[in-house]
Amino acid sequence: PAGVIGSFVKLEPVADILAKGTTKSAVRTREGIQVDCRVVEKKSFGAALLYFTGSKNFNIRLRQMAIKKGLKINEYGVFKGEKLVAGKSEEEIFRLLGMQYVEPELREDSGEIEAALGGSLPRLIAPSDIKGDLHAHSQWSDGQNSIEEMAEAAMRKGYSYLAITDHSQGLVVANGLNEQALKKKKRQIDKLNARIKKFRILFATEVDIRSDGSLDYPDRVLAQFDLVVAAIHSGFKQPRHQLTHRLLSACRSPYVHIIAHPTGRLFCVRDAYDADMEALFKEAAETNTALEVNAYPNRMDLNDAHCRRAGEMGVRLAIGTDAHDIEHLDGMSLGVSICRRGWLEKKNVLNALDTDTLLRTIKRKKV
Repeated sequence: PAGVIGSFVKLEPVADILAKGTTKSAVRTREGIQVDCRVVEKKSFGAALLYFTGSKNFNIRLRQMAIKKGLKINEYGVFKGEKLVAGKSEEEIFRLLGMQYVEPELREDSGEIEAALGGSLPRLIAPSDIKGDLHAHSQWSDGQNSIEEMAEAAMRKGYSYLAITDHSQGLVVANGLNEQALKKKKRQIDKLNARIKKFRILFATEVDIRSDGSLDYPDRVLAQFDLVVAAIHSGFKQPRHQLTHRLLSACRSPYVHIIAHPTGRLFCVRDAYDADMEALFKEAAETNTALEVNAYPNRMDLNDAHCRRAGEMGVRLAIGTDAHDIEHLDGMSLGVSICRRGWLEKKNVLNALDTDTLLRTIKRKKV
């Protein structure tokens, strides 16, 4: 234990040592984040892991359940009297309590305990389920890499497809594409797709939802895309009814497949705009429009609570990294984590579909 603690406090990101003992230590990183290290015996490892990953309310509920069975549970294990009866693994503790294993992301006392007792927990989406990224930009608009470079990076991740969703013409600040540029971009994508095997670059757009709810391209242009992602990029302080109208109008377009970053929040810049999310979920379900879980770190939009509600209402979610360079594609894991916290399964996520099924699914939206 002393060696572990000694190595921990000497890690490169550590700025300050807040506490240092034989079995526990606390440090603050240069970013101001406190990180704790606990060293426990092997026989207590599962109990400690369970205790420190569960919320306060979740741990209280487990203690109450243990008491009803004549047991005591804490970070050192499950005890009957003074005898340790479980603690080496989380799984054995859940079995002892008569529950399914509860994934760490769900340990909030928000219905997961009842589901675990009834054997009805969801099988959460996993990173390995993701077949592609449905929101990425290239040098054609405000991205830093070429389409080919973005595609090669996506292939290295084992993806089957990548949607290049460069901005539409009205978003001048992001070098939005006019119709002439779109034709050139499509020719480039067609050439790349003809050359690249077992991978599909989707000719796509992130079309702006204007202040009146109309879209930044006419229908005859939107009809040419493999995939259309629509998003609000201005007018964030409009009245609630107007913002809601814009989102619902986009859902009702036969050419819009995904609403991107639906609440518009941007950490350290602005809060979510005041739109009726319940109305959006209802409209998205009725129109077969997916809602995005934008995995860009300063967005994370939708959040986990929204994901859960949308999933309950039959809305399909699409995880997009909003990548503006090849490194941003790494953000997919953050999007998956948000979906897991939102109780979502593989069946709830659009880009868990293979290429052919994805294309068939989004074509159903068109009329």
